[in-house]
Amino acid sequence: MAKTAWVFPGQGSQAIGMGLDLLEIPAAKAKFDQAEKILGWSVVEICQNAENKVSQTLYTQPCLYVVETILADLLMAKGRSPDYVAGHSLGEYSALYTAGVFGFEAGLRLMQRRAQLMDSASDGMMAALLGFDRDQLEAVLAETPDAVLANDNNAGQVVISGTPEAVESLMSQVKSKKAVKLNVSGAFHSPLMADAAAQFQTVLDSVEFKAAQMPVLSNVDPIPSRNAGELKNRLSRQMTGSVRWREISLTLPQEYVDRVIEVGPGKVLTGIIKRTCPDLVLENVSSLADLPA
Repeated sequence: MAKTAWVFPGQGSQAIGMGLDLLEIPAAKAKFDQAEKILGWSVVEICQNAENKVSQTLYTQPCLYVVETILADLLMAKGRSPDYVAGHSLGEYSALYTAGVFGFEAGLRLMQRRAQLMDSASDGMMAALLGFDRDQLEAVLAETPDAVLANDNNAGQVVISGTPEAVESLMSQVKSKKAVKLNVSGAFHSPLMADAAAQFQTVLDSVEFKAAQMPVLSNVDPIPSRNAGELKNRLSRQMTGSVRWREISLTLPQEYVDRVIEVGPGKVLTGIIKRTCPDLVLENVSSLADLPA
């Protein structure tokens, strides 16, 4: 039987004005108000800040989590539910919330601490490569100890993370159609995040995880799982581990998923998935207008 997966985007999908149309719905407005009490600042104000504060890691991650989980709530209130969930980097938290692994407040507190730690990470650099020879990339990575594959998005799009010297060296050696240094504070999804991950573990340990209501495909392990302990262990490895999105995409049709809905602003994930799995039906729910009648 055909199945549906909901996927949740990560940093880079944020935009000024995202989520503001949701304020028309009382249940959504209540969630924004609840988030303000938890965070100590207003997601609504940040999302409409003309100076693009929403693109600062400290704010980006909680704002995306709030908007994505509200959209998921509204979809479920319409009687929709996924057979599988997955999220790209911070989007995994929205996926776990949707699967009932933890509540809104617990997830938002995790997201706030994660954002604080990642925002304060000053070591390292990240760069996106598009249109490259994967064999050459893997060979150079094997010989460059201080650089890793941070995001394996699809066959033609990856993100490298590591020390500035290692990333610069790799960019100079691997031929690609385009190589872009990312405007981030540190080397996310690499061993250089070990200190931040160790500090985050204390907060993660304090949150009770429940068995997922539907299987979750995790960034560090694309094999679907509902097990609470396993999902927590996977999340604890996420900050230093690679986002294996290409493998997640390939797993979906193997699990008889024929339809994928990206829940959150933008169309980054559906664009990435399309290259790996062109036969999947891809949809986007990024605003009030996209919700089913």
